Amino acid sequence: MQRYLLTLEYIGTDYQGSQKQPKKMLNTTKPVITIQDEVEKAISTLTKTKIKTIFSGRTDAGVHAKGQTAHFETELELNPSKFINSLNGLLPKTISVKELRKVERTFHAQKSAKARYYRYTIANRVQRSAWDENCLLVRFPLNIERMNKSLGYLIGEHDFTAFKKVRTTNPSKICKMYIAKALKDGDFVYIDFAADRFLYNMIRSIVGTLLMIEKDSLAPEVMKEILESRDRTKAGSTISPEGLTLVKVIYDNNINMEKAYENLFS
Repeated sequence: MQRYLLTLEYIGTDYQGSQKQPKKMLNTTKPVITIQDEVEKAISTLTKTKIKTIFSGRTDAGVHAKGQTAHFETELELNPSKFINSLNGLLPKTISVKELRKVERTFHAQKSAKARYYRYTIANRVQRSAWDENCLLVRFPLNIERMNKSLGYLIGEHDFTAFKKVRTTNPSKICKMYIAKALKDGDFVYIDFAADRFLYNMIRSIVGTLLMIEKDSLAPEVMKEILESRDRTKAGSTISPEGLTLVKVIYDNNINMEKAYENLFS
């Protein structure tokens, strides 16, 4: 058997997240369509065998990706260029494959990952634009200096329970945050995160808290107080997913996170 690693891009708006879900959502008769469903269907069609993929991690419904990764196994020896062309011909227009490469059988798309980079994009203006895509409109002014002071309290290894979805069966709560910073470019504000792992709804809860601090003109130190409280009720709302994108999954043990970040967005 050969093991291959895929790098994927997708617009998550019309999907119920990256990972497979029960075929019918609660209180609806509509089918649940995920990125994994579409990718496995396309690969299985090309290999003429039932293929199972393992993703680097779950992205929520509506969340996008420029660098999601997933591995799969097949007995076939694949030509990466030709296989990518064929896959992209079968996949919906909202999903595409950027790269395919053979990896060792010991490699695991999720367990081998060392860090993940995410970006949340905000259009910061009074009125929406028809050209805005995959971003959140925030009409009140945002202060980048204050935002970065708030985000600075998240750097390091912490218990992020205050930003974790309350009703989740996953007991994990400790994450190591390498990067948390805000950048402004014209009308757009980008909020970037890199960590060894992220909890369910964690980034969207952090951004919601950041917007709460800005809207109510609270002291940036409130972010530190909320983090240390480990109390989800003290944090802001879980903001909508349309502005969130998984940018890259890092597998290199020796990578410099700051340098990789600079190269990623330069």
